[in-house]
Amino acid sequence: MRIAFLSFGHWGPGRGSRARTAGDSLLQGIDLAVAAEELGVNGAFFRVHHFARQQASPFPLMAAIAARTSRIEIGTGVIDMRYENPLYMAETAAATDLISGGRLQLGISRGSPEPALNGAAVFGHVPADGESDADMARRHTEIFRRAISGAGVARPAPHIHLGDGAALLPVHPQSPGLDRRIWWGAGSRQTAVWAAGKGMNLMSSTLLTEDTGVPFDQLQAEQIGLFREAWREAGHSFEPRVSVSRSVIPLVDDEDRMYFGLRGQADAQDQVGVIDGFVSRFGKSYIGEPDVLARELAADEAVRAADTLMLTVPNQLGVDYNVKMLANIAAHIAPAIGWEPATA
Repeated sequence: MRIAFLSFGHWGPGRGSRARTAGDSLLQGIDLAVAAEELGVNGAFFRVHHFARQQASPFPLMAAIAARTSRIEIGTGVIDMRYENPLYMAETAAATDLISGGRLQLGISRGSPEPALNGAAVFGHVPADGESDADMARRHTEIFRRAISGAGVARPAPHIHLGDGAALLPVHPQSPGLDRRIWWGAGSRQTAVWAAGKGMNLMSSTLLTEDTGVPFDQLQAEQIGLFREAWREAGHSFEPRVSVSRSVIPLVDDEDRMYFGLRGQADAQDQVGVIDGFVSRFGKSYIGEPDVLARELAADEAVRAADTLMLTVPNQLGVDYNVKMLANIAAHIAPAIGWEPATA
């Protein structure tokens, strides 16, 4: 089992915020990743949102982390592919992966509700005739994945003669193996099956845009099982990875209880609501005494079925608080789910 932190990169001048500017959020993200690597945490992941006070352009941040670290995986959870120029993204992703020495793990998806109306269109991306926004995101994804796999994508100019018989020029640079480290953020069982067929790893969060009445962890475990079955049927040449996200906050001292003691009571159960017109199930938060959380996480069916646990962090509380929180999870909770500190 691997553990990683997942930061939404919030920033703003609110009361108590220690990430008051975009610069604060970025620089603290780097420092948190460096400290997490020292703790043996396996990954540093960042949420991407546009038109909001959050991380919006993750590649400069991930490249900076790559230059300051040597072991920790660096990734996104997730990039909204509606907004992306897939060929420019392929170049940037490969360059970042090369700087990291092959540690990039890119979570991508069709996108989630954003603050802007038709925000992708403002970026210059409009669905083709007969396409939905989701169709466009998946089309961008296919172009991106072909490009990072080295496929030719552009006709050569008349004065360019390709000696290897290739008809089209690929983008550069290329980072071999990156194509196996693309994850699809799936919000349903059906989407997870689709991602398996396409040969992408599975990234599942604390929300599923469906509800069958069973507890969230059981529904998510079913999603993971369907994904793995579809992967086997597709006959891909490598083993997939699966991550799930959880909010895990051990209450160890008075500071923890001040920030999260009441929330632990309010978020102790799954919630059901409507997102984008879909009846959706939200997973509970794990907030409480470390020994209790260790037992609860060890019994979480989806956590047991995954290989990576993403731990959402309250990044606006600053680096020191989040390092303390990750250290407490590493010492008192993560071993119960089979985690050991990364040393290589």
